[in-house]
Amino acid sequence: MKVMAIQKIVRLEDNPNPLNLIEMPIPRPKNDEILIQVKACGVCHTELDEIEGRTPPPFFPVVPGHQVVGKVVERGDSANRFAIGDRVGVAWIFSACGKCEFCLRGEENLCPEFKATGRDAHGGYAEYMVVKEGFAYPIPETLDDFQAAPLLCAGAIGYRSLKLTQIQDGMRLGLTGFGASAHLVLMMAKALYPKTDIYVFSRSESEQQFALQLGAVWAGDISARAPKLIHAIIDTTPVWKPVLEGMHNLLPGGRMVINAIRKESNDRELLAELDYPSQLWMEKEIKSVANVTRKDVEACLTLAAQSGIKPEIQVYSLTQANQALWELKNRKIRGAKVLDLSLD
Repeated sequence: MKVMAIQKIVRLEDNPNPLNLIEMPIPRPKNDEILIQVKACGVCHTELDEIEGRTPPPFFPVVPGHQVVGKVVERGDSANRFAIGDRVGVAWIFSACGKCEFCLRGEENLCPEFKATGRDAHGGYAEYMVVKEGFAYPIPETLDDFQAAPLLCAGAIGYRSLKLTQIQDGMRLGLTGFGASAHLVLMMAKALYPKTDIYVFSRSESEQQFALQLGAVWAGDISARAPKLIHAIIDTTPVWKPVLEGMHNLLPGGRMVINAIRKESNDRELLAELDYPSQLWMEKEIKSVANVTRKDVEACLTLAAQSGIKPEIQVYSLTQANQALWELKNRKIRGAKVLDLSLD
């Protein structure tokens, strides 16, 4: 089968084509695994974190991609959850131990044995992949393959972030950065909290306009001050400055939720500039989001199906994955990017 693989750590500034098209054997499902013929795979900023070494894969070559939609074409001996031909999705959570204190209380995203699709195991930048059937999800009929793919990470992690804000209907919500995850958070927030006003902070004027088109009441630059203080802000950017700037926009007792697996290191020194009296005082909080649980993915797919949430997408072929990643790195974004495995 054809795959686009990470073969070494590299910066995109040094190599704008970090993935290589190679051949790999089609994997065979064992025990409770299923073999999926991949139809679509979302492109995520986490792939950049893997390629550039901020969350490096444990082996090479590795096939990235963790927003996977396809059909079941083969089952292991003990796999019986899905039938041959069923349409399923695979998300960032590839597996967890199921036995530790975190798994037992429904926080498998914190499991010390958590494995990530496309980093710790081969993912969806490929014609086929295998996964345990318990870590695959039925795709609602109302969503096509390309609409469903971004919901499996950008949507699911956005859903988890939104829940962690602890906002209630009528409270004000802020979003910093407006890429794949944030534009889905805006849609989900409008569905769950119809009286909540949403404020968007982005350095891109096109992203600001896109946010207003989707229903934000205000959009401005990362360093801007919103017309009203905000109860909670979700940061979806890969850098630190928006977090620090956003703290000025929080109400007393407000919460900043950081939706990013890693922050890029080139501005880490900005953390030293956090001003306690003006940015953190008055019981403001900064909280990180770590991975997703299977319940997050299921809830996100259900909400999208029930509320008619469909991401804005840009489609690329498998061999155009490098182009999609380069555009993502350089903030050429409108909604989510998705690979169509039928185009090559």
